[in-house]
Amino acid sequence: MTFDVAGEAARAVRERSGAWRFIEGFAAAWAEPIEPQDGWNRADLAAAEEHLLVRLPEAVKEALSLFGKRPDLTSNQDRLLTPSELRVDDEVLVFRAENQWVAAWGTTLDGDDPEVMIKLDLVDRAEERWDTWLPRFSLACVEMVLSESLFRDGAGTADRETSEADVSLLEDHFALLPLHSPGTRWFVADDLVVREDDRQWLWARARTPDAFEQLQKILPGDWTTEY
Repeated sequence: MTFDVAGEAARAVRERSGAWRFIEGFAAAWAEPIEPQDGWNRADLAAAEEHLLVRLPEAVKEALSLFGKRPDLTSNQDRLLTPSELRVDDEVLVFRAENQWVAAWGTTLDGDDPEVMIKLDLVDRAEERWDTWLPRFSLACVEMVLSESLFRDGAGTADRETSEADVSLLEDHFALLPLHSPGTRWFVADDLVVREDDRQWLWARARTPDAFEQLQKILPGDWTTEY
């Protein structure tokens, strides 16, 4: 099955329905199709609202009810929280945790598809603050699913330190996705997804063995395949 990652990502930027369409299409092509049982039901979400004494943004409820029970899409490295694990921190709804609990992602409670922020767990708690991550929750879900695909067990994943040649090679052979979380750039080619972190490290996912061979030809280097 083919899936136009770049084209569907562009649609995801424009509207949140495009984000859910992206996640459904990406799951079908790069993992397994999303099934009705893969999401939390409305009773679970209503219970979370009652416990937290807040109204969950519509985009949060749509995401959790669509794929909230799919850890292969959401929790290979970092973790999407379950409805009962959601919490409110300084009027920010925390929905995702870094794998060693050194960072958390949260969203404001304003609007249907609100801004997403990240907070690092620091030794001096007084220095902790919520910083901007992405402008919409639905877009952060697209970024989350792509990120987690880089750490999927049994898939064609690889990583390595960047080299001086990588910037031009990425820009020449890949399409840049319109996802701009701080310090990160996303690139795609046929059956390949690459994330560049702070121009220091590359993470890659190949959908097929042939695509993995192509990755090594386009971006030669000492790739590690045993994360």
